[in-house]
Amino acid sequence: MFRPRVASLALLLLLAGCSSEDPRLPGNLYEEARKLNLDGRGLEAKAMMQNLVDRYPNTEPARQARRDLFLIEAFVNRDMADRRRQARAAMKRVADALTRYKGKRGEYPFFLTELVPEYLERVPEAPWGHPFLYRAYVTRPIEEVPVRRGPARQRFNTKLDGYYLASLGTDLKPGGKDLATDLLIKDGEPWEEPTFPPVPQPQPVR
Repeated sequence: MFRPRVASLALLLLLAGCSSEDPRLPGNLYEEARKLNLDGRGLEAKAMMQNLVDRYPNTEPARQARRDLFLIEAFVNRDMADRRRQARAAMKRVADALTRYKGKRGEYPFFLTELVPEYLERVPEAPWGHPFLYRAYVTRPIEEVPVRRGPARQRFNTKLDGYYLASLGTDLKPGGKDLATDLLIKDGEPWEEPTFPPVPQPQPVR
């Protein structure tokens, strides 16, 4: 598995240690990128090889990097797709546990930790180590109570009968693509819109 980073420290060290005219630099960049790829750090290897191709297009290391980029990109894409599948599967396990919890207790839990150990052995995380975001809420905070005579009365409803479950990807920010893509579930079903609707207000104090 690769570990996404903003920039490769090895690349910065190489660029600092060699002048742009140093003929050894393209070969050094290629070897460092190859080692990163062998270590499972495909995104960093891809970025370093692309830098090599862009800066030294007519060198032999750049030509080799061009050939390697196709394989690295295929590996990175496959790995990202696998991680997204793992994240969706983990969220589905949580959603199934929430459904069973509500079926027995009449409402969703306030915290996901309440699912452990009866419904889940532990609360899953995304494959990149981030917890899922969860918010249970009351879908109709104020409900009408019919009476035999006169106007209907209103009362607060306190049952947590709705929830949002989200993974905001590796960047923990709304939006994004690849591993930063958001995965959203509302009341047990995948939510296809880019953001959740607002929680109905006022929510009762429990």
